[in-house]
Amino acid sequence: MAQPDSQTNSLSEDQIGQFLKGIADGFKNQLRAPLLSTPADAGLTFESVTFPSLDGVPLEAWFIPNADSDKLVIVNHPRGFNRYGFPSHLEPWKSMFAASGNDIEVNFIPDYRILHDAGYNVLSYDLRNHGHSGDGNGGLVTSGNFELRDVIGSLRYARTRGDLSGMTIGLFSRCLGCNSTMFAMSQHPDEFDGVRCLVGAQPLSPKFFYERLLDISGVPAERIDDLDQAIKLNTSFSFEQLSPVAVAKDVRVPTLLYQVRDDSMTKPVDVQTIFDAVGATDKDLFWIEGTTRRWDGYNYFSRDPKRMLDWFARYMN
Repeated sequence: MAQPDSQTNSLSEDQIGQFLKGIADGFKNQLRAPLLSTPADAGLTFESVTFPSLDGVPLEAWFIPNADSDKLVIVNHPRGFNRYGFPSHLEPWKSMFAASGNDIEVNFIPDYRILHDAGYNVLSYDLRNHGHSGDGNGGLVTSGNFELRDVIGSLRYARTRGDLSGMTIGLFSRCLGCNSTMFAMSQHPDEFDGVRCLVGAQPLSPKFFYERLLDISGVPAERIDDLDQAIKLNTSFSFEQLSPVAVAKDVRVPTLLYQVRDDSMTKPVDVQTIFDAVGATDKDLFWIEGTTRRWDGYNYFSRDPKRMLDWFARYMN
């Protein structure tokens, strides 16, 4: 989700057109971020593994064992990120997100140390068209519509690998990964039989993100409809079809969501609407206060994991 610097002057029609085209093209030609760290940097023993998505796209992953545990947390990531995190402290990613204040590194490696030390095995994978995983669907990024197949692939891998097949499973899904999990639960509910719970960080309806981006960039708000059309021409999906709101009713496992309340890249009403639509009887939503950086939400677990660990413990023990 590339983001230009804030515009202080009025944009010409040509500049606006190129800006909207650049966003729409990003849905089919996304820049991959490198993996700058591995679990070894946190002192963890790990295994690099690969497994197929539901439709056969090869997915790359790390398995971090805990020999004393029969519980497994499966982790995925936001759009543009990978299982390591996101190098937005470095160019070109830094400039892409500087206008929203999100020009800091996101590093998920400490999360794996915390989960491991809390008594969990961890499986963390790159979604299709991200990290080291394979290309799928012509490289399209679809907010979960195709990526849901990767969620199913990770569950099937865990259930068919001998040393993991009997483990209790919980899911830790972020942004695109969370959307993908919700789409998967809607389309393939039987695959989630026995999954104990979901912890979801900052699920997102893309329309809200791009409304904020247009505002930051000085593009008239009414051009959001032009962007919706351009994205649909590239992906065949409209903003409405890219949102998890309609499928959230099919999320039946105990679900904890969390979100930066004053996130400069979306609006709180979006996550509140997604949460309200979640069909699970046992669900909770909490807000991260005191920041406008979305990236602080992604780094939150490594700073204060108690609520998420308590949720996993409550349903996986």
